Amino acid sequence: MNDEEAKALGRRLAACRGFRPLRGMRDFDGRTWPPDLLFRWKDGVDVPDLRDPATLGCALSLAREAHADPYLCIVGDPETGWRADAVTANVADLHGFASEIGALVATMEASP
Repeated sequence: MNDEEAKALGRRLAACRGFRPLRGMRDFDGRTWPPDLLFRWKDGVDVPDLRDPATLGCALSLAREAHADPYLCIVGDPETGWRADAVTANVADLHGFASEIGALVATMEASP
């Protein structure tokens, strides 16, 4: 995934209703967001870098929160691609993504 694709997915995530910056997220400028600086997050300017493992984990936590399902996860299959899987959330249509990040962003976008 190149920088532009990653930024586009980060912008889509940041535009989701359930998104908020969390401590430890990294943006494309390499900054992490300690709790005392989260108020400085600027929509449309600061973009989470979902290629960073901690940021990806924070995004998964937000998806679980948005769907009210602590068991929601993103799973990969070599034949069918990446998909969302959940116990209580309705994510049956979220499958066939080329990347874990793409599946996670789509899951956030589909949150109630």
